[in-house]
Order: sequence, then C-alpha cells, then structure tokens
Amino acid sequence: MRPPVQAPPGGGGYGAAGSGGGSAGASYSAGGHGSSAQFSPDPALSWSAPMAPGSGRPVVSFGEPEGYDEQARPRPLGMRLRPRIAVAAACVVLGVGLIGGAVTGSWLVGEPGDGGARDTFAAAGSLWHGVPVDQLFPRTVIGKGAGPGGADRIWTRIAVAPDSGCTGAFDPLLRKALAPVGCQRLLRATYTDATQSYVTTVGLLFTDADATAMRSLDGRFSKEGLDRRTDLMPRPYAAKGTKAAGFGNDQRASWTVSVLTDAPVVVYAVSGWADHRTVDEPQPADEAMESGATTAVAQAGLGHEAKGLADRIERALRKNVGPSTEQSS
Repeated sequence: MRPPVQAPPGGGGYGAAGSGGGSAGASYSAGGHGSSAQFSPDPALSWSAPMAPGSGRPVVSFGEPEGYDEQARPRPLGMRLRPRIAVAAACVVLGVGLIGGAVTGSWLVGEPGDGGARDTFAAAGSLWHGVPVDQLFPRTVIGKGAGPGGADRIWTRIAVAPDSGCTGAFDPLLRKALAPVGCQRLLRATYTDATQSYVTTVGLLFTDADATAMRSLDGRFSKEGLDRRTDLMPRPYAAKGTKAAGFGNDQRASWTVSVLTDAPVVVYAVSGWADHRTVDEPQPADEAMESGATTAVAQAGLGHEAKGLADRIERALRKNVGPSTEQSS
C-alpha cells in the first residue's frame, strides 16, 4: 500500500477554501502529476475510531501561539504579554503616587481661589505667635549634603532675637523693596557651624500681604534680580556675649532672600566669618555656590552656609503648617 501523500506546499492557506475557490472537501491526488488515484484518510486515525483495550485517548498539547516582532521574527505571544502587564502595574503605582503627593502637598500648590490653600496661607501667617521658637528655629539644624561638594553641615543656635517689627532690620533699599507686603512681625536667630568658623543670621519676615501680593513681590525679585544686589542685603543679628557679637554690616559675606508665594513669609539668611573680619566684596549665595567660583567667600563655603540654613528653616516653617512633600535633612 502506498503511503499517504502530504499536501503540497503553498496550497490552501489558513483554513478552508484556497485562492482558486475549490471545495474544502476536495482530496489531493496520490500519485505523480496526472494520477487519478484518490487519497482517503485512514479510519484508524479518526477521533471516533474504537480504541484498543488498555489504551487511552492520545494526549495532545498545544504549542504557545506565535506572533511576530518588528523584524518579522517569530515570537511567542506570551512573552509580550508579561511586560505589558508589568508596565500597566507600574502605571497604576505611579498614578497612585502622584495622587497621594498632590493630596499631601496641597497647601504648597493650591490654586488661587482654593479654600484649603487660603486656610493654610492664613495659618502660616499666624505661626509667629502660636509656635514655640524651638520649632521655628531648632537648637540644632542638620544639613545633609548642604556644604561644598555635598558635605554635611551642622549648625547650632547661639542667639534668638526678641520678636519685633522691621525697624532697623534691613538696609534702606531692601526695606523699601519689601514695603508693598508690609511687616507684621520679624523673627531672627543666629547660628554657628560645627567648627565655629562662621556665623549666620536667619530671619522670618511675616508680612501683612495676601497671596496675590506675595506672588507679585516674588516676580519682582526674580525679574529685577533684587536678591542679588549688594545694596539689598539683610542685616545680621549680632548678640552680645556670643560668637556673633561682632557680626555687623561690614562683616556680611553672603546672603539669600526667598519670597514665599504659598505663605505670607519672606525667608532670608546672611553669613560671615566668626572672627569678624571685614568683607569688601560680599557675594549672593547662588553665585558663591556655583561650580568653579574662586572668590574668598565662595572658597570658604559661606554661600552654602546662608543657603543651606535658610532652606532648612523654611522646611521647619512648612512642617508647622501641614504635611510637606519635602524630606527634612
């Protein structure tokens, strides 16, 4: 008996009728070209054929379906499904994180007209008489990575000024620049670093302004570069009997001024040497912190002293109003 003849390559396609429209039930010829012998399936291979005693139905396993990649190479479809699931899971986690961050930090980014933002803005304005001084100006401030080259810094509070108005606290031009937002209360404290080589006064000016006025002042400082002018430096608090006793106007080396827009507060800091040396060319903190800066102020890290301490006092202020998205360091 002749063996069954396999279907010729290229015939049929995916399924029933071929492109020539022939019937799906047509049989292939068994011989060579022109042979009339017909091919009939072996009944013993039929699913309905009786099984021999003791034998079971054949076990059939289906291969993993294949697809094609962008270069038309076969690939199992399941291999692409798993990465898609992973990507989808990552998107869900990211979305939840973004929503959580938006909720916990809402007072920082509240839109104008948002009732919650207005409440926290007002709450921040009352901190000067409702929060202990140790919470606004901690006795010890740790600044991880706050020094030159990412070095850590530790500052110790050596003096706290009595809360007061703004008379005598600022140079005349800075006082004039801050006048549009008013002065409700001014809080100041002076710190020294771990080596007691530098002294830094940090201040919190609580204004009488609303959010619109604070945004306007912030815009002016940024646009006109008011925070970089040497004739607009804040004054230090020189406490008698401390390392800062001789920290006067002529000893100011570097400074920073930050106008907050989500609280009626201006945060500033001014730094100098603890040996009370006179500084002929003070430098704004941002410039003194730039890579490659070679001035004496920059080389001493006095820009880092002012900026690093001001940033961490600002964080302490925010913690007393509500949850913050920033991590203290």
